[in-house]
Amino acid sequence: MNGTLKDMIGKKTLMVMLLLAMVAAHGCYYENAGLEPIDCTNVQPKFSTDVLPLIQSRCATANCHDASASGGIILQNYTQVFTVKDRIKTRAVVQKTMPVFTPLNAAETATLKCWIDNGAINN
Repeated sequence: MNGTLKDMIGKKTLMVMLLLAMVAAHGCYYENAGLEPIDCTNVQPKFSTDVLPLIQSRCATANCHDASASGGIILQNYTQVFTVKDRIKTRAVVQKTMPVFTPLNAAETATLKCWIDNGAINN
C-alpha cells in the first residue's frame, strides 16, 4: 500500500508540474504576442490627431484616466500625457497591461510607441 501511495503522490506531483508548465508557457506566449519590433519609419503619429483621440477613447474613459482620476492619473491633455509617457509605453506597449480589459491592437500600439519614440511632440 505504501508503494501505491508513493506512486499516486508522484503522479499528482507530475500532473501539477505539467499543468504549471502549460500555464507558464501560455503566459509567456501572451506576454510576447505582438511584440515584434515596430518600424516607425512609416508611422508618424501626431498628438492632436492620432494620440489624443486614442488616449481619450481607450484610456481617459469613465472610471479610469478621466477627470475623476479613478485610475490615479488623469490623461486629458498633452501635458498630462507627456508627463507619464514612459509609464504609458511600459504599461500599454511593452507589458500590455493597459487598458485593463482589452490590450491595444497593433495599430494603436504602433501609434503610441512611435509617437513616444519620436520625441512625444505636441503637434
